[in-house]
Amino acid sequence: SITKYFFCYMIDINEKICSYITKNWLVPWLKENKSQNSFAKNHDVEESTIRKIKSDITYRIPVETLYRICKARKISLEQFFKLINE
Repeated sequence: SITKYFFCYMIDINEKICSYITKNWLVPWLKENKSQNSFAKNHDVEESTIRKIKSDITYRIPVETLYRICKARKISLEQFFKLINE
């Protein structure tokens, strides 16, 4: 059904978003011996949110959270979605 397809797509897009943030932004940050907590503060979100992004496969990232992270990285949501679809 369309509802089932839409639900699967939503999980996929959330997983894609979280995976991109983790692999491309968080992991390099941590490799510079910076903390997950400092990443959270620098990106205007709670550390618990970063934990969910990093490890909760079912986490549905709110648009507001994604917006804050993108704003901290000086990119628009539009640019972010282009990045994750490259």
